[in-house]
Formats: sequence, C-alpha cells, structure tokens
Amino acid sequence: MNPVLSQHRAAVFFITTVLSIAAVILPSGALGQTRELSDTGMLLDGVAAIVNDGVVLKSELESETRKIIERLRASGTQVPPANQLLPQVLERLVIQRVQLQRAERVGLRVPDEALNQALASIAQRNNVSLTELPEALAQQGIEYSAYRSELRNQLTVEQLRQRDVLARISVTPRELDDYMQREAGRASSNQEFNLSQILVATSADASAADIETAQARADSLYERLLAGEAFDQVAIANSDGQRALEGGDLGWRRGDELPTIFADIVPGLQIGQVSEPVRSGSGFHIVRVDDKRGGEPVMEDQVLARHILITTNEVLDDPAVRQKLLEIRGQILAGDEFAAVAKAVSEDPGSAVEGGELGWTDPAIFAPEFRSVVETAPIGELSEPFKSPFGWHIVEVLDRRTEDMTEELARQKAIDAIRSSKVGEESELWARRLRDQAFVDYRL
Repeated sequence: MNPVLSQHRAAVFFITTVLSIAAVILPSGALGQTRELSDTGMLLDGVAAIVNDGVVLKSELESETRKIIERLRASGTQVPPANQLLPQVLERLVIQRVQLQRAERVGLRVPDEALNQALASIAQRNNVSLTELPEALAQQGIEYSAYRSELRNQLTVEQLRQRDVLARISVTPRELDDYMQREAGRASSNQEFNLSQILVATSADASAADIETAQARADSLYERLLAGEAFDQVAIANSDGQRALEGGDLGWRRGDELPTIFADIVPGLQIGQVSEPVRSGSGFHIVRVDDKRGGEPVMEDQVLARHILITTNEVLDDPAVRQKLLEIRGQILAGDEFAAVAKAVSEDPGSAVEGGELGWTDPAIFAPEFRSVVETAPIGELSEPFKSPFGWHIVEVLDRRTEDMTEELARQKAIDAIRSSKVGEESELWARRLRDQAFVDYRL
C-alpha cells in the first residue's frame, strides 16, 4: 500500500461482543469432571484432544461450553444434552486450533495496534472507554487477558480466511457482465424517465407486406430525426399514437412502470437520445428520453499529484530531514527533473518507480496532512516540506478534475456482491480441507 494513503483504507473486522450476559452456572454433571486434584490439592488440567503438534485442553472445552450455554439461554434456545453439545464444541475448538497453527506457519499475526483498535471498538459499542473495559469485563466474571487472547485468535483466523479464501475468490468477466445486466433493470426502477414516442401502427391481421411497409416508414422517420428534424413535429404529423398531437409526449414514467418493449431500451438512452424503431404487437415505436431524474451519477473530485518522501531514522531527525527536502526542492526549482529526483531519493516504494506520481486519486484517501496540501496547493507549484504520519514530503499538484465514477463504483459493487455470494461455501470447504489434513486424537 502506498505509504501516503490513510490507514483507514485497510479493512478491519471486529468481533461483536456483548458484555451484559450474566454468568450462568452449568448444571451439576453437565461437563463431567474435566480436571483432577493433584497430591497438593491443586486442580490439574487435562487434554481434550491432540491437534497436530498442539492440544485442546479440557479447561478450554469447559470455558467455551459455558459461553455457548450462556448464549443459548440468553436467546431463549433450549440447551442440548451434554453428550450432544460437547462433541460439537470440541470440534469447533479443534478447527480453530488447526487454523491458528496454519496462521503461525504462514507468519500471520495480529499486531497489538490492530487488537487495541478492535477492543476500542467493542468498548465504544458498550458505552465504556478502553481503559474501563477490563473492569467492565471483570464485573461479568471475564478475565481481561483471556478475553484479549481470544479476540486476537478470532482476528487471526479472520485474517487467515481473507488470505486463503477471500483473496482466491475470482470473478469472471461473464459473471460480472451477467450481474450488471440483471442489476441494470433493478437500478432503473429507482429512476424516472420523461418520454416521447412516435408509433407507426400495424393491425393485428397485417400481412408480411404491410409489416414491411410499416417498418420502412418507421426507418424513414428515424432517419429524419437523426438528420435533425424536431421530434414533436415529426410525431404530430406522422405518429399513430394517442399522444401524437401532444408531440408524442408520454410524460414521466418510473423505471418499473415502463412498457415491456421499452424496459430494456430506455435505461440505456441518454437525455435527448432517440431509439431505433422497436417492434411490438401494435407496430413500430421510436422513443426519445426527454429527461431523467433519480439515480444521479456519483461525481468524484480527483487530483493528479507527485511527491517525494523522506523518513526520519537514527541519523536524520525531523529538522535534518526537512533541511534535506529543502535542498532537494531547490535542486528541482533550479532545473533538475522531478521524476528523476523522485526515482533516486524518494522512500515511497509505490510511487518512486513512477517518478513520484500517485495517479488520479480522490484526496479523501490520503492522510489528513497530505490531503490538506494537495487540495489547496496551486497547480504546478512545488510545496514546502511538510510532515505526515509517514514522513516528510514535498508535493507538486499536476492537475485536478471531477470524474463520473458511477459506472466504476457500480462494477466494484457488483464484484463485491459476487465475491460475497461465494464466501460462505468457499469458507466451509476451506475449513473442512484444513480439518481433514490435520492429525486429531480425541482424549475424552
């Protein structure tokens, strides 16, 4: 990821946790005796299952089962007998252990910063601060360190699932085209169209020759419209439709109220555009879109900029880096080529190879300090050095524009929807494959 992009672009998956569930004591004998007493009277843990080179402890099985029973009772669901519930819980723990082992092998680990962000989100949803969260958990009989460890495991598994499943789900061009075509009609249902029509009518018992003559007439009218004749005048003089004397005006129609013959044509027409003659049981129709409302395009302000990034280190502190950038800026102003300098000295690996160019970009995705500069700097002027969370920059804004992103956003939405529709089944298959490849020895 380009280091000037805001960290908020990264998707963070948080685990919804409710802190208000009261502790529920398991009925006597529900779990059986999971731990034995040592000679000194201390409780000893036991092994519930061996999973590859790791284990699931009986204490883990007991803790997880208690949580599930609490959730079932809180939702009013009847708790299954222990001989049915325990194997289900143990299998879930086994699968999680297999997944965590794979995450460790491939080097995945949730850093403390991401974990703290997840905890802060949970605390916020429960109207407490992050510093108050341990006490709030303790009031519910939950140990903070264990809670933190469990959340890290859940986030790790989610990160692994993204790597192994989500990143490998592909969307073919055919799937995308089919989805876009299906959605086109649904999208137009939220729009309204002001339409005009010219109808060249045919009778129900028209002969082939009559139909051919009508089509030739409709084609001739269509050519006249393309040549520049006024639609309403052509309609008044030639249309067989009931609204001919109103210039063919059909008024406003919702997308889901369009006649069947228009439903596939009208949404694709621009304002003022005339369709080719379309045949129906009543004849040949030429339709014009006079106006549209609803479904407005998504416009995005974009900036084309290039920058040079220098970061601090053990040798160069902030003043030294700023002075270095001032010298680089002076060289560029004196005639050195920006792109060549950026390739040589910029520490942004993403843009340095492009001569510092960041491409056409929505400024909102940049870090606030960088965004402020690219939004206000005059085009073609080299900025003074400034600092962002990623280091020190000098920036030159090359151009600005407003771009219609409607189609691009619709395509991205379609891709996300198709991928989401595949995630459930693919995740199940992935988890089952990992489980089948693991060595598991149950000890209960």
